Amino acid sequence: HSTAGYMVGAGTTFKYVFDHRPGDVYWCTADCGWITGHSYVAYGPLFHGATQVLFEGVPTWPDAGRCWDVVDKYGVSLFYTAPTAIRSLMAAGDDPVTARSRASLRVLGSVGEPINPQAWRWYRDVVGGGRCAVVDTWWQTETGQHMIAPLPGATPAKPGSATLPFFGVEPALLDEQGREIRGEGQGYLVLKRSWPAAARTLAGDHARFEQTYFSAHKGYYFSGDGARRDADGYYWILGRVDDVINVSGHRIGTAEVESALVGHAFCCEAAVVPVEHAIKGQAIYAFVTLQQGHDYPPPPQVRAQLLAEVRRVIGPIATPEVLHWAPALPKTRSGKIMRRILRKIAAREEHEIGDVSTLADPGVVELLVKYRGV
Repeated sequence: HSTAGYMVGAGTTFKYVFDHRPGDVYWCTADCGWITGHSYVAYGPLFHGATQVLFEGVPTWPDAGRCWDVVDKYGVSLFYTAPTAIRSLMAAGDDPVTARSRASLRVLGSVGEPINPQAWRWYRDVVGGGRCAVVDTWWQTETGQHMIAPLPGATPAKPGSATLPFFGVEPALLDEQGREIRGEGQGYLVLKRSWPAAARTLAGDHARFEQTYFSAHKGYYFSGDGARRDADGYYWILGRVDDVINVSGHRIGTAEVESALVGHAFCCEAAVVPVEHAIKGQAIYAFVTLQQGHDYPPPPQVRAQLLAEVRRVIGPIATPEVLHWAPALPKTRSGKIMRRILRKIAAREEHEIGDVSTLADPGVVELLVKYRGV
């Protein structure tokens, strides 16, 4: 990234997306080693002299009320975290949240991956008490700043949608032939013009930078994500296009399947990965964390109902080949799911997982292997 451009991008989006005002107390739970920590723990907030909470630890220890204890203790008004953390807290039920005041909260942010509508509503209604704005932000390490996000109090929200582009940002959707899709549609998410905080190169390898982001679709920045645009012009992020599973020639987004599973009352969290299949080419392998109170493994009707929910929401072709019960998922301390580990476990290649030192709980790997095939 550049210096001045990055500062302008991070500073301007921090001010408007979080509606930062003097007197606010801001808390972003991201690890400072990730881009969210750079843009929205360090540079954006500091540019505005924001008062903020810095937190070292995991949001569910020593119990699921830890975040809300911190919110009450320091009067946090702006809170920014990841959907995986939200779903982890949701799994613990409403009581750890409602037992705390949270009266200081005003804006609730989401970052890192598409947030499913059920988690969005819980975030708004339980954490925010139905009175806080929810800002689901789409951006990337390479963009350096929010690119698609609502403005609190100004943008009508839709659960699960990143809503509309930030000032000056021009996204577009392209079809398989690289043609722009007008109006409603679904395709590759690209950007048509530059923005202040854009990455300028990759250290020591500018040719790779151009190849990765600007060669797939000439004249556009290629984000690597897929998205849908509705009749109101709102964008719904579908996840990485390389997180697409090709089942018998049908391209199915992992985020779609995860959202369908989490939409059922039994499921708290899901993570979907592809596995090789002799006939279909690839098959859908879903790791499923159940809501609190369920035993592992659950009775057969739980599996049947979850599979039926995916068929109902997406269609039979998206039915997972495997439901792998997961009392916990491998996550970093900031709540990001380590999908490379899940892919290795699904492929029975856990001996190739390698370093797990960045996991909040390395013991999760052994636990998941234990429940494989159960």
